[in-house]
Amino acid sequence: QSNAMSASAIYILDTKGKVLISRNYRGDVPMSTIEKFMPLLVEREEEGTVQPVLPCDDAYFMYISHNNVYLVATTRKNANAGLVFTFLHKIADVFVEYFKDLEEESIRDNFVIVYELLDEVMDFGFPQTTDTRILQEFITQESHKLEVAPKLPPAVTNAVSWRSEGIKYRKNEVFLDVIESVNLLVSVSGNVLRSEIVGSVRMRDYLSGMPELRLGLNDKVLFDATGRGKSKSVELEDVKFHQCVRLSRFENDRTISFIPPDGDFELMSYRLNTQVKPLIWVECAAERHAHSRVEYMIKAKSQFKRRSTANNVDIIIPVPADVDSPKFKTTVGSCRYQPESSSLVWSIKAFPGGKEFIMRAHFGLPTVDTDESNGKPPIAVKFEIPYFTVSGIQVRYLKIIEKSGYQALPWVRYITQNGEYQLRTQ
Repeated sequence: QSNAMSASAIYILDTKGKVLISRNYRGDVPMSTIEKFMPLLVEREEEGTVQPVLPCDDAYFMYISHNNVYLVATTRKNANAGLVFTFLHKIADVFVEYFKDLEEESIRDNFVIVYELLDEVMDFGFPQTTDTRILQEFITQESHKLEVAPKLPPAVTNAVSWRSEGIKYRKNEVFLDVIESVNLLVSVSGNVLRSEIVGSVRMRDYLSGMPELRLGLNDKVLFDATGRGKSKSVELEDVKFHQCVRLSRFENDRTISFIPPDGDFELMSYRLNTQVKPLIWVECAAERHAHSRVEYMIKAKSQFKRRSTANNVDIIIPVPADVDSPKFKTTVGSCRYQPESSSLVWSIKAFPGGKEFIMRAHFGLPTVDTDESNGKPPIAVKFEIPYFTVSGIQVRYLKIIEKSGYQALPWVRYITQNGEYQLRTQ
């Protein structure tokens, strides 16, 4: 266990390094050690050698900052840094859920609840339950006013700490969203410099009792292992699961089996490093006239199948900072000039696949000389394509098994959207 050892103590500090609240879990690092944290951090910042783990005497500081507070963990052991940082981010999320935001003021206003939460989320340096839904069952916003000690929800002592027993719904339903974001960078010459797909499978379930769910995807490893290598499959990388998924089952036979938390959660995320053909291709030709005006011709082309449609498309084109008198001409969508970001935005509500649209823009240009030595920002594109995934991932089945034997309806939806989607211009 010693290697997974977590924190000796947790502190919440203001921006000057003053302790707002702290909790000592193991007693093996003097609480006064925290006084050295801020001077050490400032010294590192001045030297340009800041790192997330700061050694100090015979202890270590691991910290994250959030708004105007620092969350700091101290440890003496060879702690699992990944575990500690995940825990710090988790408790930051818990405070945000409870107080709407985590900042100095919300900590000062809620000392009692913060202490109660720090008591529950960690025990003797080991992380315990950090699921807000479970915590909110026994640590309520008015918890310090309660006369009777609340009973612990069984979920805390259960093997399934993320779901309470006795949940009942009149209609049992599961909604599954497969959302893929496309990160893409295209060079001036039209070559794809970087492309990746970041996927997320989100779930919203309204199921009674303690259901067991099994999700089947067209996963390449599984298809190869079961002799279906010829079928269309997807090779998922960097797969991360919600804690409810039985990892040993997945490693054994690639089955995603789990008892889900109630409500909304992210079941899994994945990444694919694959050559993506730009879904929306944009070309921009700019022409300057006698230092008094500049004209743009923008051509946008959708390069996905005709049966799909991209919704809420925004094509953001950078323009010189001092242009004025914008005029636009387009047969589709609408255009607007955004002086605060020195860009023009062409918005197209629905952009069907296999189509090409043209927009012309005309600006006055008061300055004679424009300095473009720093280069121009790239064109950015925002979009959302429903019923479509770039990777070709498919939900093959979602089985719902519950001892009472009820029938439940699974609903599956696919969405592809832009991540960092940029095309460089001349």
